[in-house]
Amino acid sequence: MESQHNHVMKKSCRIIGYARVSTEDQHLDLQIDALKLAGCSSIFEDHGLSATAKRRPGFEQALASLQAGDIFVVWKMDRAFRSLKNALDILEEFENRAIEFRCLTEDIDTTTPMGKCMYQIRHAFSELERNLIRERTKAGMEAARQRGAHLGRPKKLSRGQIIRMQNLLQRQPDMTPVQIADQFGVSSRTIYRALSKYSTIKEELAIHAG
Repeated sequence: MESQHNHVMKKSCRIIGYARVSTEDQHLDLQIDALKLAGCSSIFEDHGLSATAKRRPGFEQALASLQAGDIFVVWKMDRAFRSLKNALDILEEFENRAIEFRCLTEDIDTTTPMGKCMYQIRHAFSELERNLIRERTKAGMEAARQRGAHLGRPKKLSRGQIIRMQNLLQRQPDMTPVQIADQFGVSSRTIYRALSKYSTIKEELAIHAG
């Protein structure tokens, strides 16, 4: 006697694909071509959204469309899942709904026991790698901070350059910020920001002079 699961698989076996890119300048063509070759009859998409975005309409629609016996296919694991916990939670949901999962680039297929095992192992190592990278980055930033290194975007103009710029404006009041920017080799936006800081620098110089 066939199990209910096998009966459902024979009755309905659609292959549903999902593709996502995180920035507007990326393209979905590679993923979509691979999903079509895998036999996907429907492909849902999210464009310009990260895996951690609060709402991913395409992904949500894909999950809502899945029925018992369907196979959900992604090009790469991180296209669909936020974290190991998120991946395992969805896999459990798929098991409860008699839905299978396949990942094309990582050769994962939950229609087999080994595929289910690899699914969990790969995600465990992926999350471990991300955690280690975060720890190394945090440790590196702290070490640099202790050495007195400036973290963040480099300053465009030094304190001395800002003072020279202000003196230039006093001598040649008709100069525009654009002309000054060309002379210092920075953008006019940088000049505007620097000018707004000048009053603070001037007060500090006056205090030291006193």
